[in-house]
Amino acid sequence: MNIKSLLLGSAAALAAVSGAQAADAIIAAEPEPMEYVRVCDAFGTGYFYIPGTETCLKVGGYVRFEVGFGEDAYVGTTGTSDWDSYARAQLDFTAKSDTELGTLTSVASVRFDYGDDTVWSSNANDAYINEAYIELGGFKIGRYWNWWDANDLPGELDDLGSNRLNSIAYVYTGDAFTAGIQVDELSRASGQEVGVEAVVQAALGAAKLEVLGSWDFGAEEGAVRGIASVAAGPGTFYLAGVYSSGENVYYSSGEATVAVAYAFKATDKLEIIPEAQYIWNTQVDADGEFYGDDAWGAGVTVNYQIVDNFAAKVAVDYVDNGTDDSVRGIVRLQRDF
Repeated sequence: MNIKSLLLGSAAALAAVSGAQAADAIIAAEPEPMEYVRVCDAFGTGYFYIPGTETCLKVGGYVRFEVGFGEDAYVGTTGTSDWDSYARAQLDFTAKSDTELGTLTSVASVRFDYGDDTVWSSNANDAYINEAYIELGGFKIGRYWNWWDANDLPGELDDLGSNRLNSIAYVYTGDAFTAGIQVDELSRASGQEVGVEAVVQAALGAAKLEVLGSWDFGAEEGAVRGIASVAAGPGTFYLAGVYSSGENVYYSSGEATVAVAYAFKATDKLEIIPEAQYIWNTQVDADGEFYGDDAWGAGVTVNYQIVDNFAAKVAVDYVDNGTDDSVRGIVRLQRDF
């Protein structure tokens, strides 16, 4: 066999193999179409459609670092401290969708606090539910900021009530008028009790007014609060008052109180809020009745927007509880997203 015959034979063999492979060619499958996240603008900014559904989801929250200070302001198991710091991360998940009964909303808000405290008890290292609730057609159920907690004065001094409870509420919302009623689960040493709240809110031009009343069936005591605000000059003036018939879940800092504040918008980034409060009869006896010393305080809160979604807060307050006085405050940095 000469070289020419060998080359011709090899070429024929290669052609045969190529023909066989062409007959059995493997065709790569086309990639499945990808469903990109779509922006949902039906409920405001920041929402997107959950792929494959008509539910709109918004993810937000903030990261905060804060240092508190004040003489013996932080009490621990073995002593006191004049300062303490903590860090917090909060994640908020809001889902909304349109239904035949109106907008269906659910909120899940989780907080993670870290104070690095081995002695001081002022900040726990903990993860907990901040809010978890569902809304539909004016009804709201779950754990959330109730009206005592969500609405107060804009400074850091005032004590006008604060709690989050497991509740069921119905709220009617009009153009300038809102009214709501709510039933709360109240936990006491004697067991589970019930509380009820009712609120009326109105907006009249530059003025706003809220009247809130609550009754604690376990304590058989209640409280009433009013908050009014009006735009005045370069800011907003606030006036608030509370009357409490006795120790109850909603307000137990004193028998009565009045507080004032003025939120002065110095620039687009700088806000200065002077504030003052007076509380009558701050002690509670064994029967749940108020008595004893009055307390008062005055302070100022400064908010500064460093850049978009990143702000600083500094607050300094003087408080006299009738038997002792102190100067306390906070320095806070917070990044919202």
